[in-house]
Amino acid sequence: MSDATALSQRWRMAAVRRGGWALALWPLTALYTLLWCLRRLWWHGPWARIERLSVPVLVVGNVLVGGAGKTPTTLAILKHLQHKGWRPGVVSRGYGRQSRDTLEVAPDAAASLSGDEPLLIRRRTGVPVVVGADRVTAARLLLQRHPEVNLIVCDDGLQHWRLHRDLAVVVFDPRGTGNGWLLPSGLLREPWPVRHRFAPHLVLQHSDTPSPSPAPASDLPTFHAQRRLADSCHNSLGESCALSVWANQPCSVITGIAQPERFVAMLNSAGVHPALSQALPDHASVDAWLMALRGVKGAVLCTEKDLVKLRQVLLPEDACRVWAVPLELALPSAFLQSVEQRLGATAQV
Repeated sequence: MSDATALSQRWRMAAVRRGGWALALWPLTALYTLLWCLRRLWWHGPWARIERLSVPVLVVGNVLVGGAGKTPTTLAILKHLQHKGWRPGVVSRGYGRQSRDTLEVAPDAAASLSGDEPLLIRRRTGVPVVVGADRVTAARLLLQRHPEVNLIVCDDGLQHWRLHRDLAVVVFDPRGTGNGWLLPSGLLREPWPVRHRFAPHLVLQHSDTPSPSPAPASDLPTFHAQRRLADSCHNSLGESCALSVWANQPCSVITGIAQPERFVAMLNSAGVHPALSQALPDHASVDAWLMALRGVKGAVLCTEKDLVKLRQVLLPEDACRVWAVPLELALPSAFLQSVEQRLGATAQV
């Protein structure tokens, strides 16, 4: 584990309680809060220009930093809406990518240009995906190239207020709101509960166990979803095997995600106990990944987000030993019905 990754994990652990670290960072939190309030006043004023598209916009995001589960939520919502006849497209910032251009993500794109999460969404769902720092520009490009799209799903972007949204889904994981403080003393990007006029909000609380995690207090409609690892895993050669295989064979874990400890804990719950676990920074580069692989022998387990960036660069001897374990999210029917009803009120499929 790099020094930067270790420091990030220490900060995240400290930011879930109001201890010495959080108190020491409070002056910076006060400044952050002031800047956030000024930004909120600007965007809620009559002078703010909020762009409305010709199709409904659904934003899936989080108010908490560090991998709350918005991309698995986006994938599950897209799958359901496609089944119901919607023709969605996705816009995303493409966090961690090297390019600043607004571009459409091809199935065989390099993750360094598209971002790993947008590329995963494109490959898993087949829907058109456009990445760009300005969601409005990205959405307009998507609609120009794909006029059949009748719904824009914004993966992340809860704090990107220039793009009008018709519905927002706020995703939480078992951390809840942490210690309840804003960055950097806490984990919150904005005060909770959200108080603005932009759109109706639904809260989706993720749990890694059958018992629901307590949801953050609010007057918003709240639903619970359970996350679990899939029963099978796959490599970049298209081969698959049962996850249970690794309960009886030696393996290691390498991840480049925000909360690697949760992935390892879920593997342990599935009966898989890796001999070695190495955590790279979230959205780690391909070079960092290849270097990590050179130091590990035998089978390596990772997440789908990790493997999608490695698919084109793995050597043959590595392609057969790096296995991605997909994350499955069971969305409650009441939540899906609520999403459909609210979107259906703004447009006809």
